[in-house]
Amino acid sequence: MARVTPTPLPAEVSFPDASLTAQELVRYSRHIGLSEVGEAGQRRLKRASVLIVGAGGLGSPAALYLAAAGVGRIGIADFDTVDLTNLQRQLLHDTNSVGQRKTDSARARLGAVNPLVHVETINDELSTANALDIIAAYDVVIDGTDNFKTRYLTNDACVLLGKPNVYGSVLRFEGQASVFATSDGPCYRCLFPEPPPPGLVPSCAEAGVLGVLPGIVGTIQATEAIKIILGIGDTLAGRLLLVDAKAMSFRTIRLRRDPSCAACGTREIQSLTDYDELCAPHVTAPGQLAGSVQEITPRDLAERVRRGDPIDLIDVREPYEWRIARIDGARLIPLGQFANAAREMPPDRDVVLYCHHGLRSRTAAEHLVERGFRRVWNLTGGIDRWSADVDPTVATY
Repeated sequence: MARVTPTPLPAEVSFPDASLTAQELVRYSRHIGLSEVGEAGQRRLKRASVLIVGAGGLGSPAALYLAAAGVGRIGIADFDTVDLTNLQRQLLHDTNSVGQRKTDSARARLGAVNPLVHVETINDELSTANALDIIAAYDVVIDGTDNFKTRYLTNDACVLLGKPNVYGSVLRFEGQASVFATSDGPCYRCLFPEPPPPGLVPSCAEAGVLGVLPGIVGTIQATEAIKIILGIGDTLAGRLLLVDAKAMSFRTIRLRRDPSCAACGTREIQSLTDYDELCAPHVTAPGQLAGSVQEITPRDLAERVRRGDPIDLIDVREPYEWRIARIDGARLIPLGQFANAAREMPPDRDVVLYCHHGLRSRTAAEHLVERGFRRVWNLTGGIDRWSADVDPTVATY
C-alpha cells in the first residue's frame, strides 16, 4: 500500500454528518445560492472524496477548483518533483517549489486556498500493487496522467471498483475530456482498446503544449467531478469532448460501451496489468537493430567520442532547444530541415542523431537509412538520458 500523508484536519470540520459551520456557510454562499446545490449539495461536496492522479497540468486546475468548491477530502497521487519546465502550465506549483515533491507543493497550495478541506498525498507511483487500494478509498477519480501506463491502469482499476473516472488529456493545442467507467457508460478501453506502440504518440515534452490548455481541460474535469458528486446536469459519460484551442472550438463525439471491451464489456480483465514494458520508450542494446535503425546508448557514444572516433553528431531539435542544452561536438539540423540537408551528406560516414528523448531523431535516422546510409545510429533516450548517464552539467528541460 502506498504511503498516504494527510494534512491535519481542522477541528471544526466534522465529516460524519458534514454539517456546515458559519464560516463555511459564508465561504460557499455562492454555491448555496444555486437551487441545484443549496445546503444539501454543499454538504454532499463536504462528504465527498476525489482522487487526482497526477499533480501536473491537468491536476493543478482540477485540484484548485475542487478545494475551492469545498470537496471534503482530496487525494493527490504523484511521485515526481517540481521542475522549472512545469511552471508554464502547472499552477499548483511556483518558482519556490522547484525541486520539491509535487505532492508537498500541492498540499501547501491547496491548504492556502481552503484550509477546511482534507488533503491526502500519495507519493508513490500508481502500480498494480497499490492502485486498487488507493482508488477504492475515493468516490471519484480524476485522471490527470501524462502517460499510457498509468492511464490504462487507472481506467482498469476504476472499472473493477465501479468508480467514475474523469478523463482528460492534452497535446499541443488540442485536448480531450470524458467520463468513463460509469454504471452504463463506456470506459477508456472502449475508445482505445490497447496502448499504442512505444514512440508512436509524442509526449508533451516532445511535441509541446499550450500552457493554458491544461487549465481549460482540467477545469472541465473538475466541473464533471462536481456534477457527479451533486448528481446534477448531464455529464460527459458517453461523450468525448474535443477542444481545439487554436480554433477555439468545442465539439463532442458520441461514445458507446463496446460489448467486446475486455474491461467493461466482456469483463475479461479481472486484475490489473503492468504496462511498464509495453509503454516504456523502446530501448535496444548497443548496435542492435530497432526496426531499420541502430541504437546507441549515451555511455557507448561517450566512449566513442573519448576514443576520437570520427562521428557526425547531429542534433535534430529546434533552435530554442539547442540554446538550452547541447552535446559538445554536435551540429544542429532541425528535423523540419533535415530532408533537404540529408541530400548533401556523404553516406560513408558514421552518423549519430539525437533529440530530446529519441523520437524525432529516430525519424531522421530512418530517413537516412531509406537513402542508403548504413552507418546510422539513434541516441537512446536523447539528450535527456545523456544528461542523466554521462554529463549532468547538460541542462534538462
